[in-house]
Amino acid sequence: MVQQSAFIITIDGPSGAGKGTVSASLALRLGFALLDSGALYRLTGLAARLSACDFEDHAALGDVARTLDVEFRSSEHGVTIYLSGQDVSRAIRTEQAGMDASKVAAVPAVRDALLQRQRDFAEAPGLVADGRDMGSTVFPEAPLKVFLTASAEERANRRLKQLQLANAEQEYDYQQILSDIEARDKQDSERSSSPLAAAADAIHIDSSQMTIEEVLTKILDLYRACCD
Repeated sequence: MVQQSAFIITIDGPSGAGKGTVSASLALRLGFALLDSGALYRLTGLAARLSACDFEDHAALGDVARTLDVEFRSSEHGVTIYLSGQDVSRAIRTEQAGMDASKVAAVPAVRDALLQRQRDFAEAPGLVADGRDMGSTVFPEAPLKVFLTASAEERANRRLKQLQLANAEQEYDYQQILSDIEARDKQDSERSSSPLAAAADAIHIDSSQMTIEEVLTKILDLYRACCD
């Protein structure tokens, strides 16, 4: 059960909008716990692929989600994510892992298995929950809900820069990255179970022309207004 003393800020939006960076920085500044719900779905997808689980077998995928052996270790360098004792922080950030996460997230059995696990992250003094249905489904009672977005083109540019920074010797196809982002947006918004959609009372922020610091400042101002 969600602790009543925890102030919950939900940050939903499509892939590449900057949710992860903004959420981690916000949690650090406020001294709140952090939930990267997308990591749980990426971990489920990775675990399913590693175990050769049939992605069409929804009951089996639910079992994979229910029995995930996951550990999050925080340090000054960020969060390291372990699956069954193995560091998979980089493995779950590939394009394949993102597509797999989108597939498993559309499976009701997986979402049911992970729902309570996500809610258990709420603890005093607060929680920053990053995802796609945090405000609409997981924490509908959250006093501050943000829907962070950016144009598909801007998100593709950001992803291209990330990939080039990680491996400057590799050549990447911008059009393919853009196509993948648009396909994932379509899949996430059209799935039958908890589709990507802003909660009715969410505050929309378009980060296309904003820096991370500008987004953070806006959300911090919203938080202070809620506390006044």
